[in-house]
Amino acid sequence: MDRRKFIKGAAIAGTGASLAAPAVAQERKQLVIVSTWPRDFPGLGLSAQRLAQRIGEISDGHFAVEYFAAGERVGAFDVFDEVASGNSQAYVGAEYYWGGKHAGFNYFTAVPFGMSTQEWTAWVMYGGGQALWDELSGEFGLKALTCGSTGTQAGGWFNKEMETADDFKGLKMRIPGLGGQLLSKLGASTVSLPGGQIYENLVSGAIEATEWVGPYNDYFMKFYEAAKYYYTGGVHEPGGGLGFGMNASWWGGLTEWEKNVIRAACNEEHQAAHHEAMAKNGEYLGKLINEQGVEVRAFSDEIWDAFGEAAVEVFEETRAHSPLATKIDDHFQKALREIGGSINSLEGTFLRQRNRVLGIG
Repeated sequence: MDRRKFIKGAAIAGTGASLAAPAVAQERKQLVIVSTWPRDFPGLGLSAQRLAQRIGEISDGHFAVEYFAAGERVGAFDVFDEVASGNSQAYVGAEYYWGGKHAGFNYFTAVPFGMSTQEWTAWVMYGGGQALWDELSGEFGLKALTCGSTGTQAGGWFNKEMETADDFKGLKMRIPGLGGQLLSKLGASTVSLPGGQIYENLVSGAIEATEWVGPYNDYFMKFYEAAKYYYTGGVHEPGGGLGFGMNASWWGGLTEWEKNVIRAACNEEHQAAHHEAMAKNGEYLGKLINEQGVEVRAFSDEIWDAFGEAAVEVFEETRAHSPLATKIDDHFQKALREIGGSINSLEGTFLRQRNRVLGIG
C-alpha cells in the first residue's frame, strides 16, 4: 500500500474527519510552530516535535512546517505573543502559562481538584468546553485545540518530608497556574519557571521544591539530585491538558481540508502523549526508586483538607476576574460533577474493587 494513502486513511479513521486531498493542488502553506519546551525534551518536547512532523506527513507535505523549540526563535513564555501577533502561526504549550493574561486559560490545562484527562477531554470535545476555549482565545486573536495530556501529575519534588500543611509555610516552590496560587494560600513562595530552567534553580537552592509532570518525564530531569522526596497524586494538575494555539486570522484563512489535517494531527497526538505517559510511568517510577533511591510519599488527609480550603478561595478569586471567567468556571464545575460522577460510578467502582481483590497499590 502507498504510504501516503495509508497516512491519510489512518487520520480519517482516527478523527471521523474527511481528509481527502483537494481536487486542485494548492500552494504549500507555511506553518511556523514555536514551543514552550526545549528541543528533544523527553515527553513534552518530543510530543511537540512529533506533532509538527505529523502535520507535514498527514498533509502530504502541503504544510511546510518549521518547528522551533523554546529559545530557538522566542523564549518559552513568549510564544503566546509571537503567535497572536502573527509572527509565527502556532505554538505548543500549556494554556495555564497565560493565566496572567486571563484567568480563564487555567481551565484549559488544569485546575486544583479539577478534571482528570478522561474527564477533561470529554468536556472539551463533547461537553461544550471547546466553544468556551474558542471564546476566550478569540479575545486574543487565537484559536486553540488540545494536542496532548500528561495524565494526573505527581505532587512534586521536595527536599524535606511534607507532613502537615504548616510545612508549606515559607517553602520556595516552582508551581504555575492555580495550583501555585493555592499553595500561596498555605504560605508557600511560588514561582513559574520554564521547564529548561527548573533543574538549575533546584540545585542552586533558589527553589526548594518543584512539580513537573510524572515519573516518565521527571526521571530525565534529574530532580532527585537535589530533592529525594517524591509525592504522588498532586492536587494541582489532575489532567494536564496541552494546547496547540494558532493565529486566528491564519486559521480562518485555511480551507476545511487544511483545518481537518490539523485537527487530525492534534487529536492523534493528544492520545499518543497521554498513552505514552501511562505506559511508561510505572517503569520510570521503578527506576527512580531502585536506581536513584527516591523516597515516594503521599500527602496526608490533613494536607488534602488544607488544599481544599485554599481551593475555595482560589476559585472565588478566579471567578471575580471577569464575567467570562465566571462563565467558564460555572460550565466547568457542572461538567466535572456530571462527567466525574458517572466515571466514579462505573470505572471508579470497578477500579476500587479490582485493586482490592488483586491487591494492587
